[in-house]
Amino acid sequence: MTPTTSPKTLSMFQVLLCGAMVVTLAMGIRHGFGLWLQPITQAQNWSRETFSFAIAIQNLSWGFFGIFAGMVADKFGAFKAIVCGAILYALGLAGMAQATTPLAFMLSTGILIGAAQAGTTYAVIYGIIGRNVSADKRSWAMGVAAAAGSFGQFLMVPTESSLIQNFGAKEALMILSVAVLMIIPLAFGLREPGFAGGQAPAREQSILQALKEAFKYPSFQLLMAGYFVCGFQVVFIGVHMPSYLKDKGLSPEVAAYALGLIGLFNVFGTYAAGVLGQRMPKRHILSFIYAARAVVITIFLVAPLSPTSVYIFSAVMGTLWLSTVPPTNATVAQIFGVAHLSMLGGFVFMSHQVGSFMGVWLGGYLYDRTGSYDIVWQLSIALGVFAALINLPVKEEGIARAKQVA
Repeated sequence: MTPTTSPKTLSMFQVLLCGAMVVTLAMGIRHGFGLWLQPITQAQNWSRETFSFAIAIQNLSWGFFGIFAGMVADKFGAFKAIVCGAILYALGLAGMAQATTPLAFMLSTGILIGAAQAGTTYAVIYGIIGRNVSADKRSWAMGVAAAAGSFGQFLMVPTESSLIQNFGAKEALMILSVAVLMIIPLAFGLREPGFAGGQAPAREQSILQALKEAFKYPSFQLLMAGYFVCGFQVVFIGVHMPSYLKDKGLSPEVAAYALGLIGLFNVFGTYAAGVLGQRMPKRHILSFIYAARAVVITIFLVAPLSPTSVYIFSAVMGTLWLSTVPPTNATVAQIFGVAHLSMLGGFVFMSHQVGSFMGVWLGGYLYDRTGSYDIVWQLSIALGVFAALINLPVKEEGIARAKQVA
């Protein structure tokens, strides 16, 4: 009788190093898109809703294509998904720079860049982590990867602001379209030996069985609903806060520093969330994060606005920014296992992106009609309370399943 052996895996150091650098570039660039809102709309004589709608489409595209990128990564390994994503990212940034009509802008900034992010960010990278890092370190490792995305925001947002000021908005996008191709050599460090020859490791469920199981499970539905709120809040703030602050008379540098501070403090927040996820119920972590966001936004709106208040808000909000990502994905892995983690993570993230669509689009739509962001700020507070409550009943234990034929 031939003894069975575990499939070969990548070293945790290699996975975290290459995965973190991929996320740093992919997330770092996209976090700065709000800096282009006014330069592009003013140059093209477009409304803020036009720009916001393209970013909203980007978030839907990211979520939609993330499901299929996850399926590809689970079946054939993440390498192909990451390389395709990097190429699409470069094409999308170049198209964003050259677009002269709202349709061209939506196709490049919205659909192309959204599809690119699907192959280069969390769903795919977390699938690699889930398959190559043991369960006792998985939440921590996911926190490291999320922290890398946050460091990318801290690093790239001021860089993008400087590029715009020194070279112009279009030229800055062309520079970034070349820089994002650095993801391709990093992808070679994420080629998993278990997928050699294009074959996935054996698994006990088919894709359809895994989907049927997940969508019938109430806790999966609650996680998706909470992630909708996460997307609504962070993308509204990330895209519209620079214009909100400028409307209030603060300088563009304040907005750039604010986004940079969010990224810097999110490094600590996401890492802490990953560490705590190994030690306490993840549903409690998620509930606290959403409730704290509601409180922080409320205080920001009622306090006198100044550069100091903006920086304090950005630091505290940054700690809560993407700290939902490690506990949410680690909970999915804990409940359902890792065989279909990229795909299931993609479905949860699709809910996040629907929320992102609503947050960024409503921000532009309601601003153009009311001249204010007040209604969307208030919605963000109410949704934070809602998400805090619905995460409390999530069951984190591994699901018991009968033997199934894949």
